[in-house]
Formats: sequence, structure tokens, C-alpha cells
Amino acid sequence: MCGFSGVFLNEPVWDADVFQSTLDKMTKVLSHRGPDSSNIWFDQTKGIGLGHCRLAIRDLSPSGAQPMISSCKRYVIVYNGEIYSHTEIAGELAGKGRVVKGRSDTEVVLEACAQWGVENAVKKFIGMFAFALYDRRDHVLYLVRDRLGIKPLYWGSFNKKLVFGSELKALRQTPGWQARIDRGSVSSFMRHNYIPSPFSIYEDVRKLEPGTILKITGDGNVTVNRYWDLVSIAAENISNRTDVDENQMLSELDELLSDSVRRRLVSDVSLGTLLSGGIDSSLVTALLTEQCDNQVQTFTIGFNDDDFNEAKYAKLIAEHLNTKHTELYAEPEQAVELITKIPTFYDEPFADSSQLPTLLLSELTRSHVTVVLSGDGGDELFAGYNRYTDGLKMWNQATIAPYYIRKQLARLLLSGSTSMWDNVTKYMPSALRRPQMGMKIHKYANAILTSDPDSMYMRMISHWDPPDELVLDAKEHKGLLWDPSMKSIFPNFLDRMQLLDTLTYLPDDILTKVDRASMSVSLEARVPLLDHRLVEFSWGLPINMKIRNGQGKWALRQLLYKRLPRHLIDRPKMGFGVPFDQWIRGPLKDWAESLLNKDRLDEQGLLKSAPIIDKWQRHLKGENWGYPLWNVLMLQAWLDNNPDVAL
Repeated sequence: MCGFSGVFLNEPVWDADVFQSTLDKMTKVLSHRGPDSSNIWFDQTKGIGLGHCRLAIRDLSPSGAQPMISSCKRYVIVYNGEIYSHTEIAGELAGKGRVVKGRSDTEVVLEACAQWGVENAVKKFIGMFAFALYDRRDHVLYLVRDRLGIKPLYWGSFNKKLVFGSELKALRQTPGWQARIDRGSVSSFMRHNYIPSPFSIYEDVRKLEPGTILKITGDGNVTVNRYWDLVSIAAENISNRTDVDENQMLSELDELLSDSVRRRLVSDVSLGTLLSGGIDSSLVTALLTEQCDNQVQTFTIGFNDDDFNEAKYAKLIAEHLNTKHTELYAEPEQAVELITKIPTFYDEPFADSSQLPTLLLSELTRSHVTVVLSGDGGDELFAGYNRYTDGLKMWNQATIAPYYIRKQLARLLLSGSTSMWDNVTKYMPSALRRPQMGMKIHKYANAILTSDPDSMYMRMISHWDPPDELVLDAKEHKGLLWDPSMKSIFPNFLDRMQLLDTLTYLPDDILTKVDRASMSVSLEARVPLLDHRLVEFSWGLPINMKIRNGQGKWALRQLLYKRLPRHLIDRPKMGFGVPFDQWIRGPLKDWAESLLNKDRLDEQGLLKSAPIIDKWQRHLKGENWGYPLWNVLMLQAWLDNNPDVAL
């Protein structure tokens, strides 16, 4: 795993010294992504430069170093990722007379692009990747990102320059760039807890969307083409759903998962798994133990709060699978130490509170191994989120009950504070109880008043709604979540929720969180459930193989039942959260109050202070407004870390 950056000038206005110093700076700030070596390449006469820092995973010799020039000398590449089909592709290349000399997948990617062209080559890649490829003959630059958005790639165009890199901090090193905040992105961030693609926190910078290729020619013409379209793939596979043999489908799923895990074992360094105790990570770990000759190393993080602690289940699963298990119980004091580092790690406002345990878990894991497998992606592909089952139930109830009855029910539910409902629901059976029940009940009350399921889904995923009423002089960026064609293409509500999450929440929240946390300590995280072949297959599964009897991930559960006792599996989903709502009333209170200060907010002129102060005061009195407040806190912490940004 690595980090890369570069510049492409419409006019060769930089001299060699400026080129070298700029690329050196851009590469140096990414050294956490690749601490083993770094190098730059540039052609001053053409106005192109590439920088790379390397975390050596395969072919640890200098033959895997980058930037790398193709055997025909026409192409230069900087690359971040892992291609798990590289052996087959290398064989194909040999058949074409193009010999791959080393063992690195970088060379395979480079020679494949040289042999078949970028778009044809990338369709052969199984894995996670982002890369920049420069055609020296035609003076054309290609930027490419993997299908699901596992690996990041940012780009910006200003002052006749195109700059790009694995993280925003690299782009910030470009001479002459004035960092200016995009208020529409701030508004989007307040709704979610991330900034949706293709936007970034800066006006001039975009995220390259998953499954796309950006091409820029010497005259500055930029085009972006999609080489993998999940919307079309999902629609086609759904249309082909027929009466299926469940046993056959489960057998095919088992084979695909096993192959995906097997491919991700290739490494010249130590490897383990992140074991949360949930369905996805437990299945990945179980499959790994079946294919690994050595004892598998597993890692988990726990909390001294039963509502958030899955570590006890992870330990039991590790014992059953006979793994070498390491766990860490996180305390609020550790979170305090991490708080000031979060803006540096994430580069733009990011407020998924599970970023804290993910950072701590990554640090723990890196002290033992260099590569780790995670279970991310299972919730989106196999309908594991509680909001899927809740959303279906709520909409069914909403369509049955007349509006005036729903209005009375909503009024009753909202009459009690979130803290009151938290206390009341403590006496519910544990199988029905979930963390932060009070906030979920309030969300339910607001959701059942909507006129259509998509509006209900939007309320379920929103932290501040509508965010434009909070962010001054802002107009929220509205993308796929507002696309009316989605309803006609995907008439089934569950299909729509899953697809929207896979295209937005998964790459921009979940995968961003894991990439930045793991790479902050030079740890490579691999995600076998997001093998694109598995993603495509999942859309052919009938809905009742995803949700059955009100429970998600039916198909994955059947595979796991063959490998683990049911009592270790069948329990309420907890998610990977932290009790941050309590922490900001306690050990993090002083930090929070300093960032939520009314005078500070008013002086900034970015957010309206009144609704923020209102929620903060209510939170201090025992109500639960942790999620929307965490958005504000992470934005303020980021602004503190970037005082030169123009608002």
C-alpha cells in the first residue's frame, strides 16, 4: 500500500528546481502511507511530475519501486493498491511477448495498460487500486480509481495546473493554491457525516468517483468516463432474479467468498484480521483459518459499556476458531489523545464517530502485522444495517395507518426526551434493545410522517435536516440521493436503500474511515467482501436471501452456521460505535465546549450558533444529540487545524 501525488501543467512554466521541491513536499506529507521508500520522476519540458512513497508488501526488492517506467519506455506509473489477479494477467502478458520481470503487481498494472490500453486493462483487475499513468508519447495523463472506491484519489484544476494525490494534504503543497472552503460541501457534511463524492471540502478539488477514469490531454481537456457502472449491473442482475435453488446460490457464494479471501492472502509480510465479533468479520476470519497454514492473528477493540462492547463475543469466536487473539479496551482518555490528530488523518471534515476505535484498533494491529483483512461491505451487499429492516417495517406501518394516526403517534413519541426513552428502553429484552434507543425513537417518529419511502430514508440517514438552514450562505450539493430515476429503475425500496448506500455511504464514509485510519500507521487493510465479482453476484440474490423473518444477512448467516455455533452468531447487531455521547458530557466536555462556544461560531460566520447551542445545552441535561453535535465538533476541529483556509 502506498501514497502518490503529481502535477500536470498545461504549460511547462516551472523550472526543474520548482518541480523537484514541489514533488518532494507532496510526497513527504504522504510518508505515513509508504514509509519504506520514496521517489519522484518529472519531465520539466512536458510539465509532468509524479511522486510516490512505498509500503512494501509484495516484491520487497527495488524492482517494485515507483515511479515505474514500462518496458517499452512509453508509460510511467504511480500506483496505490493490490491487484489479486496479477498472476493470471502476468501469464496473459507473457503470451503476448511482454514479460514481467519482477513480482510486484505494479509492474503488471503498468504492462497491462501498455499492452491493452487503460480501459481494457483495468477491467481485468481484481482488487483495490488508484493510479496515475502518464503516456510520454501522446502527452496524456490518466487517473484511475477502483470500482468500489476502496482506495482514494483527489484531483484539482486551477491556474493551468492539474494536481492530484492520495490525500488532500499532498495537493495543499502546490505553489499558488488558495484553499477556499466549499460551503455546499459543508452543508452536505452536516446532513451526513462525510462529504459525498465527487465533492471535497475545497472549491477547486474533487474526489475521483469509484469506477471511473479521468483523462487529461496536453491542451488541458479533461474527460471522466465510467468503466464500471454498478447502477446498470444491479438493474440487470435484479431483472434476472428468478426462482433459484437456494442451496446452489449458497454454494456459489461460499466459493466466491473463499476465492476472494484466498486471493487476499498473497503477501510477503505478516497478515491478520480485524475481528469485531459481527457476522462479516467472523466469516472472513473463519474462511481465513480454513486456508491459512499458520495460526491466524485476530484483533479487536472493546469498551467498558455493554451497549457498545462486542469484544466479549469476538473473544469467544477467536477461541472457537483457535486464533491468536489480541484485544484492547479503549478508555475516554485515549480518545482525548486522538482528537487533535483526527483532522490531520482525514484532511477534510469527517464525523463517523467509529473513526476513534478504528484508529485505536489500527494502531494496535500494526504493532503485530502489516496487512489485515476486514469485513467491510457485508452490510451494504447483504442488507445488514438495522435501518433496512427498520425502514421496511416503518414504511409498511406508514402505508397502513392513516396520516392522523401516525401524527398522533409521532407526537406521543416526541413528547418524551431522548434520555427518557433511553431510560425506559433499558427494561426491554436485550434482544430488542439497541444503543442510543432514544435518538432512534425520535428518528422513527419523524420518519413515519413522510409521504414516500425515499423521504423517510433521507430522514433516517440525516444528522441535520435541512442542513442549509444551519450553514450560512450555503446550497447543499444534491447528487444521487435526490435522483428521481432511481425509483423507476429500482422500484423495490430495499434495493434502493442498499444501492444508494453502496454508492455513497460505503466509499465516502466506511472505506474512507478505514483507509485513513489504517494508513495513518502504515497498515494495509484488505476487504474481501468487496471483490467486485462478489458485489455483482450479490445483486442476483433474491431479497429473501438477504432479509428473512426480519433479520438481515440471511445468506451470510447460513455460511457462518456451518463454521460457528449459532449462539455466537444470533444476537442483535451493535455496529462499531463508541459512547461518545457520554464522553462529550464527561472527559471530552472541556474540549467540546471550547469548540461550541457561541462567540466563536458567530465570529466565524459559517454556522448558525442558535440551533447548535440549543442542542448542546439539551445534551448536557441528558438528552442525546451526540450525532449532530459530533458533526459540528469535527468541523470545528478541522478548522482549528487549517487556520489558513478561506471561509
